[in-house]
Amino acid sequence: MEEKFKQRFYEELQHCGLTKTEFAKKIGVSPEMITQYYTTKKLPKLDTFTKICKVLGVSADYLLGLTD
Repeated sequence: MEEKFKQRFYEELQHCGLTKTEFAKKIGVSPEMITQYYTTKKLPKLDTFTKICKVLGVSADYLLGLTD
C-alpha cells in the first residue's frame, strides 16, 4: 500500500498544475516534506493526507491503491 501511495501521489502531483512549493503551501508542509512523501518511508499524517486528497481532487481510497 505504501508503494502504491507514493506512485499515485507522485503522478497526481505532476498533473495537478501546481508547483511542489505551491502544493506544499496549500497543505501546510515544506516542499522538502513533499519530496520525502514519494521518495522515502515518510508518510503524511492523517490531517495532511486529508488535505492532499482535497487539493488533488482524488479519494483517499484511490491514493492508497484500494480503487482504480
